[in-house]
Amino acid sequence: MVQRACRLWNLSATCLIVLTAYNILLTLKFMYTPDCSKNIIQVQNPPEPPRNPCLNNIDVFEKGDFSVKLDLRLGRLDNTLKYKYFDNFWVGESYPELNERYTVCLATQSSLERLYSLVEVANHWSGPISASVFAAGDDELNLLLLYITYLRQCQSNVRNRVSFHLAIPKSRVPRSIDIDIEQISTMDCNRPEVTLKQMLKHVSSETTRWKGKNAYPQNHMRNLARKNCQTKFVYLTDVDIIPSYRQADELHRFLQKTDCRTKCAYVIPTYELDERVVFPSNKSDLLRLANKGLARPFHQKVFIFNQFATNFSKWENTINQGSDIHISHTVTNFEFLYEPFYVAMDDAPPHDERFVGYGYTRNTQVYEMFVAGYDFFVLSPIFTCHWGLSTKRSKPAWREQQNNENRKKFDNFKHEVFVKHGRDPLNMMLRKLG
Repeated sequence: MVQRACRLWNLSATCLIVLTAYNILLTLKFMYTPDCSKNIIQVQNPPEPPRNPCLNNIDVFEKGDFSVKLDLRLGRLDNTLKYKYFDNFWVGESYPELNERYTVCLATQSSLERLYSLVEVANHWSGPISASVFAAGDDELNLLLLYITYLRQCQSNVRNRVSFHLAIPKSRVPRSIDIDIEQISTMDCNRPEVTLKQMLKHVSSETTRWKGKNAYPQNHMRNLARKNCQTKFVYLTDVDIIPSYRQADELHRFLQKTDCRTKCAYVIPTYELDERVVFPSNKSDLLRLANKGLARPFHQKVFIFNQFATNFSKWENTINQGSDIHISHTVTNFEFLYEPFYVAMDDAPPHDERFVGYGYTRNTQVYEMFVAGYDFFVLSPIFTCHWGLSTKRSKPAWREQQNNENRKKFDNFKHEVFVKHGRDPLNMMLRKLG
């Protein structure tokens, strides 16, 4: 009896020792196993990076982030049957919640070449961002996906706030996706523009030739971004138009209080900035730069009618009423070719997609808004900026060629607008553009 009790005691002691040793091993394993999610997000740029154990399973990463959300066999065709769209193929982690929290969504569009500007936009705009992006074929799509992956891993504001929508020419839809995720571990998170320039060297000559012969479909892209916003108001911009700090929250408060009883569009003045300066922190800083010749109204030297009706002199002399947004003045000298960046409810006329490329893209949509009876109100003290003081010498020849092609299409457009709205406030039916 005593021997049996001793054997049971020895067996229990042995089990206790084994369990203790097992728990110690498990604790050591959890303490020293690398955290993959942190390693991926905090990728730096070491001289010769070791193989990242968190990026080994490339097939799972591609299937989880691309094939499920971006099935190239699906998508939808645009109204002209020339482009294939993929809505919300990559959704920001906070994008759905931000659309519920804010009354206004920033809608923007970009080709691959300018996508680096999205970093600064997302850092300035705390609300939801709907971004449509364009790829001209296999190689450009793979580079685009790689660059968006890089942005999402390196820039938390892009990862959280931006929902991406894709447009591809129907005749050039890729059959598969083939990217090397491990390249990201060699990229510098602090240099998105330089990183993109390096990637663009891998665009094929065939794709470059195709893009040289086919204009970028700006209005298609604007409509795609705008219609994927989920808010009452939409703020439509181009990707290189950078909003002033805290603008999303200030606009949200303003739009909650405003009671527009007509068709209203709220214009945000746009300035060009000398690339040597720091982005102005407020309106006073912007005006100091303007007084020194380091900032000026957008396109003032290239095409003054682009923003002239905003009346920048009146805006600059408006006395600030604290930091809250208020209406500086009403646009009373509206003229054709006016292209303001504005906030409006999402019942405004769409951008006409017959105008492709440069010229007559934004101004025709704003012109139809004016004919339809919209009033334009200039807001203060908020603003937007575009980097670089543009000159006519920097204007490429292809822009004028595309502008001439779109000018030929305007005659039919203005007749359709007249029939649709029954008004011709600028007497455009009597004018011949040439």
